[in-house]
Amino acid sequence: MIRRVCCLFLITLICTTATADEQVIRVNNFSDPNAAYAINMLRLALSHIDKPYRIDISTNDMTQARVNEEVRIGGNLDLAWTSSDARMEATVLPIRIPLFKGLLGYRILIINKHDQAKFDRVNTLEDLKQLTFGQGRTWADTNILESNGFTVIKTNKYPSLFHMVEGGRFDAFPRGVHEPFGELAQRPELELAVEKNLMLAYKMPFYLFVSKNNPGLANDIETGFNHAIANGSFDEAFMNAPEVKDVIEKANMKNRKVFYIDNPTLSPETPLDRAELWFDPKDLP
Repeated sequence: MIRRVCCLFLITLICTTATADEQVIRVNNFSDPNAAYAINMLRLALSHIDKPYRIDISTNDMTQARVNEEVRIGGNLDLAWTSSDARMEATVLPIRIPLFKGLLGYRILIINKHDQAKFDRVNTLEDLKQLTFGQGRTWADTNILESNGFTVIKTNKYPSLFHMVEGGRFDAFPRGVHEPFGELAQRPELELAVEKNLMLAYKMPFYLFVSKNNPGLANDIETGFNHAIANGSFDEAFMNAPEVKDVIEKANMKNRKVFYIDNPTLSPETPLDRAELWFDPKDLP
């Protein structure tokens, strides 16, 4: 009897210790089309390290700016995901593994479905710059487009952009090639379509971020990602993600007119030399 009680005590002690040692990563996924993918990739990274982590997902109504600030100050959130630039990386700590392998840097356009003829007349980059584009106020893409001479209409609320382009507040809403098809499927009541022939291209990393006061978490996640990249599970998760799978074909990337522009907002520490981290449409069959 004493031996049995001791065994039960040891089991309880082990379980209690494991729970106490478990670290919680608090994230928010309100109204974010990239949340499911980002969280799944986070889980992939955590599965490749030995430390116990648990992800706590909230659905509070937060803008991207609010999420970023909560992570920066070490408030109610521990981790965020968004497109990156040098300014962003100066305030929060990036985990420099592009979650979408740079796919977000290949941009196709959501337009009012009655406006395709307007885009059929675009033959040069200067033609494209005569149009107006909608973006989130804090998005890195906004700075990229403006630095290349595009006129950008900005808002804080991501859902508003769909209504604004439908209503003619601007001509087009650039999205990563994997994004617009699902977004439009969720909004069948809007008079929107994916533009058929054009594509913008620039280097655009989409990272996970943590507070600069939490480098241990960043190191653990990056270690997990590098193990997943080495054994092929990162690429497998990327290519089989619902957000990516079949979308490359739907986007017709190989047959679009591509306009390459600079991304002057990139941090000097962007891992451009690691070819395995970046998707290249030239490799498509």
